[in-house]
Amino acid sequence: MLDTWFKDWFNSPYYHLLYAHRDEQEAATFIDKLIKHLQPATDAKMLDVACGKGRHSMQLAANGFDVTGIDLSSESIEVALQSETNNMHFYKHDMRLPSWINYFDIAFNFFTSFGYFKTQREHDNAIRSIVTSIKPNGIFVIDFLNVQFSSDKEVAETQQQIGSTTYTINKWSDDKHFYKKILVEDIALLKPMQYTEKVAKFSLQDFENMFKKQGLKIKEVFGNYNFAEYNATTSPRLIMIAQKIK
Repeated sequence: MLDTWFKDWFNSPYYHLLYAHRDEQEAATFIDKLIKHLQPATDAKMLDVACGKGRHSMQLAANGFDVTGIDLSSESIEVALQSETNNMHFYKHDMRLPSWINYFDIAFNFFTSFGYFKTQREHDNAIRSIVTSIKPNGIFVIDFLNVQFSSDKEVAETQQQIGSTTYTINKWSDDKHFYKKILVEDIALLKPMQYTEKVAKFSLQDFENMFKKQGLKIKEVFGNYNFAEYNATTSPRLIMIAQKIK
């Protein structure tokens, strides 16, 4: 079903193959910049929400922090657990559900790992769960796509060949969501597989409203991974640093 597409797609080996090319150096540089900017205590406890296989958790843990990664994908968590250490822990967990209470100093949600759910209530539940898990005055950092920029960069159809697998990708959008239909063809498959990604078009104002309801206040907003000033039209990213105020 489209409304729960992420449950199957994120567990598929074809998902991991398609996105294996993501820029690890860019991610590492961004996280290093974040740490220098936030200047957390050396014993800070951090939560990596939608951690995937743990690549960002590893970067945080390498700086000496105590890091917990959560993800809905059992396959991703199985891989992440192979790298678990005394200061890096992984759990299969749905971000919409309650977890820790007033435990973490900072929570992160990297690279548009939000906006997947069917209803606004589910998105609110996810934010509430994250906010509850951080300490009073704790920090939540979320890195989301910038709607206007992403709309202007839409390409209707592309095709990508990775080994024996062919991906045909169609993108479109409506007033509220971006969609990406991915057709997977492989000699190992009896028939092609198809997945459709769906991400909400949340603006800065949308996040401000959602955060306010859960006791978060946005302190800083950046428009790219070099911490440039955010511009609603031209910035490729919407990076928000918010603080728990209750």
